[in-house]
Amino acid sequence: MNQMPMRRGRDLIDSYISVDGVQVRYRDSGGTGPTVLLLHGIGGSLELWSAQFASDNRAMRLIALDLPGHGLSGFGGQPFAPKTFAAFVWKLADALGLSKVHLAGNSLGGAICLQMQVLQPARVQTVLLAAAANLGRDCPMPFRLMTLPGLGTLMSRAGPMAITQQIQAIFGPSFVVTDELRKTIERNVMRPGAQAAFLATLRRMTDLGGQRASLVGDAHAALASASVPVLLLHGRQDSVIPFAHSEHAHKLAPTSRLQLVDGCGHTPQLEQSAVFNAALRALVVQA
Repeated sequence: MNQMPMRRGRDLIDSYISVDGVQVRYRDSGGTGPTVLLLHGIGGSLELWSAQFASDNRAMRLIALDLPGHGLSGFGGQPFAPKTFAAFVWKLADALGLSKVHLAGNSLGGAICLQMQVLQPARVQTVLLAAAANLGRDCPMPFRLMTLPGLGTLMSRAGPMAITQQIQAIFGPSFVVTDELRKTIERNVMRPGAQAAFLATLRRMTDLGGQRASLVGDAHAALASASVPVLLLHGRQDSVIPFAHSEHAHKLAPTSRLQLVDGCGHTPQLEQSAVFNAALRALVVQA
């Protein structure tokens, strides 16, 4: 499994590593403390964790990646579901020589974290679920309609409308999207093949009734069996996944804590980065 570094900015280095024949882009802070794997949501990329790398998180080693079919990683055997992603990320962890890790995931990334904990519980030290998917069935009607043949392809077509819709969905109305972040989202949406991968994964996650009931059951079972500290962190203004999902999940998980964040939509690690970073440090460093 080969690694190829690529410099980004002044201090950060992005690298590529081959896992099961898929080139995966990842970013490693190089810290010497506990290792935290950061997993983004559907249609996202590792740049959605930029506020964590930019902050004073030197007490941790942060590793973010572009999931297969996302960002600048290869596509692999699409479509992927949470369990398939989870197995893949564990192979990445093996390739990087990571024995035990803390997991933090946003949206789809949160659902993946839960399944990683199920697959290899002895290697997981804590789990932070930021507006995690699969904790309840509710999801936006456009996602449900995209599961329909023909209509889904039309609705998910790459273009300016898709870029605008993603920005409006994942960020709260008070969040200021920088030019750099907008360019990242545009790159992710317009990359050839990306929207087909997005749609394929969305259809694995969703049906006309909302998030698939079987996946919700899997996530609830994972929470109930968790033996490590779990933090459920959710924005009160999230328009993609209701914070009530995290409230309900908290009742199912005996090792969990719940933190609701005001003035925050679906991406708390960016929208309320100071709150998120403090919560992450408290969870990981004090574990």
